[in-house]
Amino acid sequence: MINFKDLLSGKEKILLIGLGYVGLPLALSLSKFFKVVGYDKNSKRIKQLREGNDINGEISNKELLNSKIQFTDNLSEYDRFKFIIVAVPTPVDKLKNPDLSFLVSASETVGQVIAKGGIAVFESTVYPGATEEICVPIIEKKSGLKWKVDFWVGYSPERVNPGDKEHTIEKVIKVVSADTPEALEIIASVYSKVAKAGVYKTSDIKTAEAAKVIENIQRDINIALMNELAIIFHKLNIDTKEVLSAARTKWNFLPFEPGLVGGHCIPVDPYYLAHKAMQIGHVPELILAGRGVNESVPIYIAHEIIKILIKADKKVRGSKVLIMGATFKENVPDLRNSKVFELIRELQDFGIKVYVFDPTVKELGFEEREINFIEDLSSNSPYDCIVLAVKHKVFLDNYNLQIYKNLMNQPYVLIDIKNIYDKKEAESQGFIYWSL
Repeated sequence: MINFKDLLSGKEKILLIGLGYVGLPLALSLSKFFKVVGYDKNSKRIKQLREGNDINGEISNKELLNSKIQFTDNLSEYDRFKFIIVAVPTPVDKLKNPDLSFLVSASETVGQVIAKGGIAVFESTVYPGATEEICVPIIEKKSGLKWKVDFWVGYSPERVNPGDKEHTIEKVIKVVSADTPEALEIIASVYSKVAKAGVYKTSDIKTAEAAKVIENIQRDINIALMNELAIIFHKLNIDTKEVLSAARTKWNFLPFEPGLVGGHCIPVDPYYLAHKAMQIGHVPELILAGRGVNESVPIYIAHEIIKILIKADKKVRGSKVLIMGATFKENVPDLRNSKVFELIRELQDFGIKVYVFDPTVKELGFEEREINFIEDLSSNSPYDCIVLAVKHKVFLDNYNLQIYKNLMNQPYVLIDIKNIYDKKEAESQGFIYWSL
């Protein structure tokens, strides 16, 4: 088994497979203490990183250009590695079943480049048991090595929060696990160099996998509760924002809010545990119910917009709606798995002309989605309705109610999904105001 001192001295390099939201920040942190090779099969991504450009906006140009990471899309240039970290996506398919294709491909790569005595650590979110059931056999087959004799595996769930500059790798406790106590100590030693908040060792890999997957399930279910409460309160003609503000005065009330639940974690991870649960004969009713509620929210909002347009004596077919924000999360330039697009598609099905404005998006991905992306807010004004879909800082800093009013025809219809503005203030300025 690899000696930790060989990593510290630079005698051995760390290979990091996958350079997205998780892999790149981790590679940068590790490169301050170890020699790191950052591998991604996306050649365009490697070229951008070599030029100091992270399109995700997580790492600055200066940090990339000053880092010592060796970025590559060709591992044949290197000898075999004794310490490998895998941080690739684990999405779901159209039927909401786990899509392990990226993980399988990465495991094949590990099998091709892992050295005898090496350790492979996986960070991708999976269901309990996946690392040992899926990854290990592939590595054995590709490498010709024997597990726990010639190589070892570990699991250290990622806790990267895109766009969050507060809860960084250095400031968050890192959960680590491994297949043997000896491998666990080496893995813990590596992560301890970057996780200044400390590491937490679990007794086995399945425990760490389970801990990861329930972190986001807990959030999903709590947000689903808020979304369902918001729907109920709308029917009761009660302001959800006021209800939550009052409830938060109790010391143990959890401060969750209703909203669109998109991205790569919260709307995905529950299906991984649900998949495993049903394999063992248990139907996870609460987990799936929470998913069902959150999946229905974009459609619910779209239908509320239709009702408001009709009540405002505005035509539906041919009306113009401006959507402010399209990414899955505020201050993150990522359109993938954003629920805003489901809202847009539903509005378009009613014959509404939808225009989208999102200055945070660096690489446009609107064309293939048949979305009218605009760079000038006034180019298609006046609008019949404006929807504040994402709480980007750029919107909070540069736009206000008066600006929105100037972009619309009367009566002014403002759909404030994230409760940015005060309802009474908006109504006093002449808006028909709705918030989730």
